[in-house]
Amino acid sequence: MNLRNITVVYRKELRDSLRDRRTVVSMIVVPIFLMPVLTIIVGVVSARLIGRAMLETPSVMIIGAENSPQIVAALRDLPDIKIVPAAGDYAQQIVDKKIRAAVELPSDFDAIISRGGTASVRIDMYEGEISSGFGVDKLQKFFRDFRDHTVRERLEARRLPPTLSDPIHVEEKNVAPPEKVSGVVLGGLVPYFVIILSLTGTMYPAMDLTVGEKERGTIETILCSPISRTSLVLGKFLMVLTASLATAALAIASMGLTFAIGSRMVGGMRAVSGMGLEFNVSPRAVFWVFVMIVPLAVLFSAALLAISLFAKSFKEAQSYLSPLTIVVIAPAIVSILPGVELNTGLSFVPILSTSLVSKEIVSGTFHWYYVALIFGSSCVYAAAALWMAVRLFQREDVLFRI
Repeated sequence: MNLRNITVVYRKELRDSLRDRRTVVSMIVVPIFLMPVLTIIVGVVSARLIGRAMLETPSVMIIGAENSPQIVAALRDLPDIKIVPAAGDYAQQIVDKKIRAAVELPSDFDAIISRGGTASVRIDMYEGEISSGFGVDKLQKFFRDFRDHTVRERLEARRLPPTLSDPIHVEEKNVAPPEKVSGVVLGGLVPYFVIILSLTGTMYPAMDLTVGEKERGTIETILCSPISRTSLVLGKFLMVLTASLATAALAIASMGLTFAIGSRMVGGMRAVSGMGLEFNVSPRAVFWVFVMIVPLAVLFSAALLAISLFAKSFKEAQSYLSPLTIVVIAPAIVSILPGVELNTGLSFVPILSTSLVSKEIVSGTFHWYYVALIFGSSCVYAAAALWMAVRLFQREDVLFRI
């Protein structure tokens, strides 16, 4: 192995790759523009859908309460819901989104309240449907206010203080700093997108530098050069690693810009929505996320290079590498799930461990024991994958498969 020869191979492959439009698109264009475009599109569409649902006057049916004109009149007086005539198929109409909710009341609701009893109310809804949810929220507020008003009247009739029904006042206060609050939301998304993009940025260069050489008929010429095969494979590996790290770095920078814009958007909405969420990701966190991605990028680069060597054509290589995307996405998704916490056992699971520790880093929590353990184990896996790639490059039956 000769460092000068490795550098020569690396520079040659880098120059050729930068001349390839597909490599430039996968390595530079996708990470720079994908995140902002996705964030803007998803944000705008979500805001419009939620805003439209909030402004909608939901149609609601009242079932029962035939002998209770007072509660029916109170519901009809609500300005932000529309009462429609009752029908026997109200449940199906909710499912078909013709109405948003139905209120089931006992026929003698007014009489029960008048004599000091407890009336049962049921609100039928379409769970998970946003417009139905907003309609139910309005109904819930109405009945909460009605309940409080009824309680106050009963206390006044018995000459009891209003505080009798509210002996405890509970106040909530957030003690977590803004970066930790935003880290709960962003912590799982940042490593997820960075890991996926670092993999996708590696795929095309890995295939082009292996099976691409076979298809172009240049693999024999390269092997005849006065450079050892170890130097050749390491030079190619460094090119693939450069593509992976460049994609990851650009993805992180793009996400940082996206979150900065998102923070301003949330700041402008805070006065309206009352939200206190801030998108704060410190430069220190960005740096350490990139550090933790480096051995993973080495693992991806070496593994994809080794797998691509087995293929005889681009089509065959794509069939080998496509399932690998699912293998990478699965643990990245698991890290986002609630209840999945970083521990010593999970620190040895590749991809998942990196995603979990990056999630903690984004939230401003640095568990240095886990950082060192995960970085070390990832380096071991990366070294094993690189060793395998070098070994495969030495085998004639792999390089010249027919």
